[in-house]
Amino acid sequence: MDSTVIVSLFTLILMEVVLGIDNIVFISIISGKLPLAQQGRARMVGLGLALLMRILLLFALTHIIGLSAPLFTILGVTLSWKDLILLIGGLFLVGKATTEIHGKLEGADDSHSTSKTVRGFGAAIAQIVLIDMVFSIDSILTAVGLTTVLWVMIVAVLVSVGIMLAFAKSVSGFVNRHPTVKMLALSFLLMIGLLLMTEAFHVEVPKGYVYFAMAFSIVVELLNLKLRKKSEPVKLRETER
Repeated sequence: MDSTVIVSLFTLILMEVVLGIDNIVFISIISGKLPLAQQGRARMVGLGLALLMRILLLFALTHIIGLSAPLFTILGVTLSWKDLILLIGGLFLVGKATTEIHGKLEGADDSHSTSKTVRGFGAAIAQIVLIDMVFSIDSILTAVGLTTVLWVMIVAVLVSVGIMLAFAKSVSGFVNRHPTVKMLALSFLLMIGLLLMTEAFHVEVPKGYVYFAMAFSIVVELLNLKLRKKSEPVKLRETER
């Protein structure tokens, strides 16, 4: 096997996993608003749809690449179907993240009545499908930019979604157990939404800076969690006195 193909395979797997993390965070936040009995099913349905969409899009590469063809021009900026999809997805993420952050700050009730449960599950799946579509197109266009070998793309997508499936439950549980982590995740979604919108207007923000900022924020949050956990026994002893 050509060494170039091997390098492109591992590079693409890494890129797909990074892109998949955003997908997991969104699915975790949406499924976390459902009753506990439905959360696992929502995650599996969401990730299953993500896998299905990616594979279908891989076999429609000619059409997907065609999405980058100019469609019309607004104020000197030429937009394609890809740009419109990124813009709509970015607006959706910004709106969703802003609404969730506002709800957390205002102390919105997360309880679910029986009447809301059915509508809630359907609405959750609809939102997951929409964002799966945006992330899937972004994922496949990234794959096309890195390699032209179809089997490499398929293997990278399958491996990345497999990793998503393996860690979705633990990521969801961790995010839902720690309110500050959930707020950080929502902030990431807000930033990703803004990035999608700027990308739609051909304003490129170096991804390395974004990933470094996200990684640094996660490290700081993990240190905060460890510090809080360490200080809890001390507070408990002081309370008992």
